[in-house]
Amino acid sequence: MTITNERLAEYEFLRPMRGDGYYPAHLVAAGGEILRALCERIEAEPPRGLDELYALTHAATEEFNLLAEEFEAAGSEIETVARDTIAVDFEHLAQAYGFPDADLEELVAPRDW
Repeated sequence: MTITNERLAEYEFLRPMRGDGYYPAHLVAAGGEILRALCERIEAEPPRGLDELYALTHAATEEFNLLAEEFEAAGSEIETVARDTIAVDFEHLAQAYGFPDADLEELVAPRDW
C-alpha cells in the first residue's frame, strides 16, 4: 500500500540516524519500515480518536522494542539521539493524521528504550 498522506508520503523517517555509522543502516531501515507500516494501518482503518491511535502507536512501539534488541546485538543501541528521533517521528505522524493533541509520551508509552 502506498502512503497517501501528503506530509508523510515522501517523509524520511529516522533521518538523523541515517548515515551515522553508530546505527546499522539495515536496522534504521527496519525502523523506518515500522513507521511506514503504521502509516498504512492508520490509512487503512483511520482511528476515530486518541485511544484508537494510541493502540496503533503502542503496537508499533512494541516492534521498536524488539528492534532495540537487534541494535544491541549489533553493538549499537537506541540511545538519546535515537529515542528522540523515533519519538519525534511518532509525533509528526500523529499530527499529520489530524491528532495535534496526541501526547508524545503516550504515543510511545510501552517503550523499553
